[in-house]
Amino acid sequence: MCNAGGGGGSATGGVRVSGPAGTPALDFASRDKRFYFVGGKGGVGKTSMSSALAVQFAAEGHAVLLVSTDPAHSLRDSLDQDVGGGEAVRVQGTDLELWAMEIDPEQARQEFSELAREADIGQGLSDMAGSIGLGGLVDQLKDLRLGELLDTPPPGLDEAAAIGKVVQFVDKAEYAKFTRVVIDTAPTGHTLRLLSLPDFVDKGIGKLVRLRSQLRSAGGLLRGLFGQGEDDGDSSVDKLAALQKNIQAVADLFRDETRTEFIIVSIPTLMSVRESGRLAAALRAEGVPCRRMVVNQCIPDPDKTWDGSVTDCKFMDRVRKSQRAAIKEVEEGAGFADLQVIRAPLFDLEVRGVPALQFLGRTVFHDV
Repeated sequence: MCNAGGGGGSATGGVRVSGPAGTPALDFASRDKRFYFVGGKGGVGKTSMSSALAVQFAAEGHAVLLVSTDPAHSLRDSLDQDVGGGEAVRVQGTDLELWAMEIDPEQARQEFSELAREADIGQGLSDMAGSIGLGGLVDQLKDLRLGELLDTPPPGLDEAAAIGKVVQFVDKAEYAKFTRVVIDTAPTGHTLRLLSLPDFVDKGIGKLVRLRSQLRSAGGLLRGLFGQGEDDGDSSVDKLAALQKNIQAVADLFRDETRTEFIIVSIPTLMSVRESGRLAAALRAEGVPCRRMVVNQCIPDPDKTWDGSVTDCKFMDRVRKSQRAAIKEVEEGAGFADLQVIRAPLFDLEVRGVPALQFLGRTVFHDV
């Protein structure tokens, strides 16, 4: 039998932390830094690390909201509890102040598309605009081809809308109790594209909102001339304008060093490490505060196992050799020089449910 060095639910090795001197520790005491985003390549354990971090914050005395915007919907599996439905629910099996929710990005995208189509130009408004000399504005609206654009929105739009919902939710007075909000994000590409969304939104949706506002103002002038009352407004355009504002707020939040930190999760394979390096570089270029990377599922050398056992399994030796090459790239690569790298061990049992997550959180995050 191949022995990876674990047993009885213990980790196969301790956590090892490396990185630049002077890296600020995770701030468990302060109430200032509120939002922690966790991201990386799919399948590296983002949800488990997000959940473990949230549990650790709660164990340190915070009221914590754990949110997933990952369309894979694995948060419910990690917590061993249904947290779907888009509403915050109390996490069971613990006395900690811990709440969780899954937001469906696809639902957010559909709501956005419906709003935009409702706000699109119609023949009646086109005729009215032409009759008062504003046909040029209508032509600009038609040139946007908004309906076609929304059939294939850019990646990241759905997640931005979903995170925007979360930000609105936690900013309400009744949810001020949440001093930590941990967000399990969608895979790497969506996160990067999310940061460029405000430009897309301003060019498309923003232009629509501005042009429709001009048409509304013109219509109000005509009603005034003919002694007619005010209309009831254009609710779809108002909602789109609010959504535009929320998406910009999300992009700003990502870059707010006083309120936010982004933690990358990877595994010790060259493909995952290199993707994490590209993510770190992109976050750095966008001004997103990112100081830590967790390299998950590390298998220790035989003399580092918890029970002192040694394996003579050639398969495990090859896995270790491959992992050492990936970790060496992290330790020596210039792209990781400004990151604190946390090497988290592989466990011989599935990490699922609050007790297991509490153990993982204490193991990985307590002293970093």
